[in-house]
Amino acid sequence: MSAVTEKLPKTMGAVVCHAPEDYRLEERDVPKPGPGEVVIKVRSTGICASDIKCYTGAAMFWGDKKRAGYCQAPVIPGHEFVGEVVALGEGAAEAYGLAIGDHAISEQIVPCWKCKYCKMGAYWMCQVHDIYGFRQRTFGAWAEYMLFPAGALNYKVPNSIPLHHAVFIEPLACSIHAVERGDIRYQDTVVIAGCGPLGLGMVAAAKMKGPERIIALDLSDERLEVAKRTGAHLGINPKREDAVAKVRELTGGYGCDVYIEATGAPPAVEQGLLMIRKLGTFVEFSVMREPVTVDWTIIGDSKELNIHGSHLGPNCYPVAIRMIQQGLLPMDEIVTHRLPLRDYQKGIDMVLSGVTSVKVTLEP
Repeated sequence: MSAVTEKLPKTMGAVVCHAPEDYRLEERDVPKPGPGEVVIKVRSTGICASDIKCYTGAAMFWGDKKRAGYCQAPVIPGHEFVGEVVALGEGAAEAYGLAIGDHAISEQIVPCWKCKYCKMGAYWMCQVHDIYGFRQRTFGAWAEYMLFPAGALNYKVPNSIPLHHAVFIEPLACSIHAVERGDIRYQDTVVIAGCGPLGLGMVAAAKMKGPERIIALDLSDERLEVAKRTGAHLGINPKREDAVAKVRELTGGYGCDVYIEATGAPPAVEQGLLMIRKLGTFVEFSVMREPVTVDWTIIGDSKELNIHGSHLGPNCYPVAIRMIQQGLLPMDEIVTHRLPLRDYQKGIDMVLSGVTSVKVTLEP
């Protein structure tokens, strides 16, 4: 099928990342779709913790003596998003089942489909690793319009999901994948450290696995209350009580079966190693700003732990869409702030402070 497009403006407003703490609202050309490509008008886009680490100059994104930086500035940030389809390149409608006016999202990574990992089916570990919002091929959603390149994994979003809720599909897919990596069983005690948007998604996903007990950890009593409404049986604030001792007390002195780290704070790693039982499963999800140092002996000789990483949300988008559509999460308590694109700096500062918000979104 030939290309289909609405009449689009020539230019658009877009936030452009030039360097750490150097983000500017600029005028850029509206993208045009080539074969197999899709253009959306962005309706809602989230500010993620990894966006903040990039903004503040974390080595993972900008490099140091040990590694090259991942961020290819200048680039438009934003990998959490939903939009309205306004242009379809040749063949895109058939490939993705999309039509002009549909609401659509795209998985945060656009695989190369040629490297070793893509060929073995592990597309989310693609060696090229073009993630929206960080790479030159995959400009992100902090703009009025954005392009889904050929080879992207795109999905239609039901109109029944409010757009400011649909923006949570990407982080929720990541949460679901982390829970799957935990291999949760019916009699397990599961601890989820961190009740930000991703941690809350993990609580909801873990509840679907049917464990005996889900314990949420956070330094905010307000977030712990939201976690309980999302599915946690108990919330513990490590500022107020000894979380390790409490979990051991609840489990007959053994410790939790599964510990999922979603705080991004190094002390939560050691906390988990101390809290988890022998032969337990530790899932590391967070993007850490700095290296983490722990007693590695705990993992091997002391407890023989299963250590699993978790990256992105492969094969989880349909599940995330269904969970939101079925009302399994208190979305109005998760998406707490909706700002216009011009207020991107205010949004960054809110997420950076971590005090007044859960999920902050921009609406171009």
